Amino acid sequence: MTADPTSSGLSAGGHITGPVPTGPQQGAHVYDPFSHPARPRFYNPTDSSQMELTSIAVSGSEIQAANPVFVDVCCIQVFSLDSSRLRWLFSPLHKHTGLFVWAAMALVLRCDSRGAGAVSAREKEHILKASGSAGRPPFLLFETSREKEITTKMDPSNGLNRPLEVVPHTEVKMKDRGQWSNKLEFVLSVAGEIIGLGNVWRFPYLCYKNGGGAFFIPYLIFLFTCGIPVFFLEISLGQYTSEGGITCWRKISPLFEGIGYATQVIVALLNFYYIIVLAWGIFYLSFSFSWNLPWSSCNNTWNTGEVNISSETCSFSIIARRRVLRISSGIEEIGTLHWDLVLCLLLAWVLCYFCIWKGVKSTGKVVYFTATFPYLMLLILLIRGVTLPGASRGIQFYLYPDLGRLADPQVWMDAGTQIFFSYAICLGCLTALGSYNKYNNNCYRDSLALCFLNSGTSFVAGFAIFSILGFMSYEQNVPISEVAESGPGLAFIAYPRAVSMMPISPLWACFFFIMIVLLGLDSQFVCVESLVTAMVDMYPSVFRQKNRRELLILVVAIVSFLVGLIMLTEGGMYVFQLFDYYAASGMCLLFVAIFETVCIAWIYGANRFYDNIEDMIGYRPGPYIKYCWLFFTPATCFGTFAFSLIKYTPLKYNNEYVYPWWGYALGWLLALSSMVCIPLWVVSKLSTAKGSLRERFHKLITPSPELPKTRREQEKLQAIFAADGDTLRQRGGPTKDGYFPVNEKESHC
Repeated sequence: MTADPTSSGLSAGGHITGPVPTGPQQGAHVYDPFSHPARPRFYNPTDSSQMELTSIAVSGSEIQAANPVFVDVCCIQVFSLDSSRLRWLFSPLHKHTGLFVWAAMALVLRCDSRGAGAVSAREKEHILKASGSAGRPPFLLFETSREKEITTKMDPSNGLNRPLEVVPHTEVKMKDRGQWSNKLEFVLSVAGEIIGLGNVWRFPYLCYKNGGGAFFIPYLIFLFTCGIPVFFLEISLGQYTSEGGITCWRKISPLFEGIGYATQVIVALLNFYYIIVLAWGIFYLSFSFSWNLPWSSCNNTWNTGEVNISSETCSFSIIARRRVLRISSGIEEIGTLHWDLVLCLLLAWVLCYFCIWKGVKSTGKVVYFTATFPYLMLLILLIRGVTLPGASRGIQFYLYPDLGRLADPQVWMDAGTQIFFSYAICLGCLTALGSYNKYNNNCYRDSLALCFLNSGTSFVAGFAIFSILGFMSYEQNVPISEVAESGPGLAFIAYPRAVSMMPISPLWACFFFIMIVLLGLDSQFVCVESLVTAMVDMYPSVFRQKNRRELLILVVAIVSFLVGLIMLTEGGMYVFQLFDYYAASGMCLLFVAIFETVCIAWIYGANRFYDNIEDMIGYRPGPYIKYCWLFFTPATCFGTFAFSLIKYTPLKYNNEYVYPWWGYALGWLLALSSMVCIPLWVVSKLSTAKGSLRERFHKLITPSPELPKTRREQEKLQAIFAADGDTLRQRGGPTKDGYFPVNEKESHC
């Protein structure tokens, strides 16, 4: 039964005819919802889409604004207030006459003559105290500001649909954040991020160095105990919360929000130096468009009289050291900028900016090329490599198992760090990409497919690389160990040297360096997207406005470009190695992974998170991954982390140059800058919260009530309302985002 909307000072349109009083007035009637035989309802205007109010339409009684008034609500209609701040507090009410009565505070809004709203501290305290004594869940505070920020979708024919802003993860919110147009865009974006330079230049060398085929044993163990579980955890976490790398942890457990800050510090440092490799690749690519490759002979302007022209290998190290890097004698001698490389770096940042400047709208389209074209290049190089003489020699060295190497702990540490590097876990990137998924996307199936694709690509890349290194070993009649290198040396010294010995060498050089540039480009712009997404989700009212996000990306690009300039000086290679060895080291990633799994499995609850996953994808994954989160992953990560500390060896550039003490201090500062975020945040939150230590801890590990409710939780709420004597309309099917429509009473919890 709905009260007459024209009663108690209400116009026919559902508006309060007079201004809401700003304080108690003598003789004013404060409505008691339990003394009235018919519970009052909020009036729902028939055409609410275009309506703007400076007050709230209420039927049933005049409401005293200064005092909290509890009424049973069937529909809540929220409109934007001109230049005002509107707060709604939803709460369970006291148990009354043996029945659980769920109610909403009809009006805790103070309005002045201009329509500006505010809730006094005394009113908040009174309301919270009233609710706390009921032993019910705490209030949910929804706070929004700025004109027309609140938007609603209501069915004008009835009042049974909830306002979209009452419960998060709505169509309006997803429209503001953006969403992948289809699943393929998400899959290609993640593939572009995880399949990068490490698959080409690090994994094949580690196999050769650590026992060939025997290296796959520790690699697969780490893959199934750490790689896949953490990979799936981060993607599903982003999809469930629809938040970036920081706010997702804030909603899961405010005490462990420092995990998000740690991941973003790592990815920010990664943005500074990873793109330098793209600048080198663009520089080499520019030289590849000539019939006579510069590194195919020693007759170049940068060669000196000390060079032996007859030497077969004279120009390969020279072009890297004197033409590209132009390295000084040490980090103490920074020297001057190399302006040709500066232009290459600028071009790399311009490409990166325009790949993501429109968010997932532009990123989702760019990855169709950047994530697929490297596979074509890799396939061409693989076919060409295995057909060269001596290719079998290289493949044998790549795969021949040496089981004795498994006794070396360093082999196991290399396998663990390679998994974390290759899968881009603990960087916040996967969480950011997953947050743009639809709620009911099958993230479990996607995660498994992407993990196997990543490892399969690494395995195939080893054939492409070592077949050509075997050809070079055959041509020079030297052992494979003398031509195999790891890291940038493989991409910019060994492989170009091998390419120069092949027929039509400029063509193969172009293919190779195009692959290098594209592999690095999509990994780079996804890292930038992760950082930007985290910042936008932290301050949505600031950055989700016209051109604000594009401006933020531009600022990130400019700052990263300026910091990267120091790595393009004569001493820049020493700085680059410090960043690569310390800033995003396996030690940092392992440390973050320990806390990620502990937070989800032990603080939030592995079973609870499995319930959320079941609600998203429609079925419950096997228990293996849950047990990994609980036991195997944190134990494996902790053991590897402890071993890396025990076996720590200071960085030496090219195994020769020893850094000064302040160089190592700078390196450890880079490493600790991310790891220290987690314990500092825990200590800070515990020290500033109120209550006893146990109360503070319990409050800070409580998940945000804004997280989506599972179907099981919604069914429990239905049972509660049914017990209260109310009849609820039969729930419909899930929306296109995977959410089940709920009655407005359920949104009060």
